[in-house]
Amino acid sequence: MKIAMAIVAALALGAPAVTLSGDKALVISAQDLKTQLAELVPQAKPTGSAGPIIASYGKLGLMLSVRTTSGVGELHQHFDDLMVVEEGSATLVTGGSLVDPKTGANGEIRGTSVQGGTSKEIGVGDVVIVPAGVPHQILLPPGTVYKSLVAKIRES
Repeated sequence: MKIAMAIVAALALGAPAVTLSGDKALVISAQDLKTQLAELVPQAKPTGSAGPIIASYGKLGLMLSVRTTSGVGELHQHFDDLMVVEEGSATLVTGGSLVDPKTGANGEIRGTSVQGGTSKEIGVGDVVIVPAGVPHQILLPPGTVYKSLVAKIRES
């Protein structure tokens, strides 16, 4: 619980994520997760999203994600995404190709959208895995707030 409270404090103060090592374990209660996600909504509204990293350990980065608008198309060359939908619903588009792709730091490629992909409705409790190299995009109905817990897993 002390680590979870440290994460809440870190988010409130804008501090960096908790870095775990050795024999430490991290437990974030469902209530702490719900509270942290709720606190991100005002931050997400001006830009459409907020997503701080809350913990990292080796090849794993754990982050929160709040969306108030649809995302851009993405392709992560070095990271698998594992997402657990905590609130809201969306359409996940995977596969196909990115429209107007631009390569950024660390093998992250962004485009205006995903073209020719497969659409799947996702909602609370759904677990989504997007392997590295797969274009994907989250589309939201107007007025939707979408919240998820995201694990970014670096491939070797």
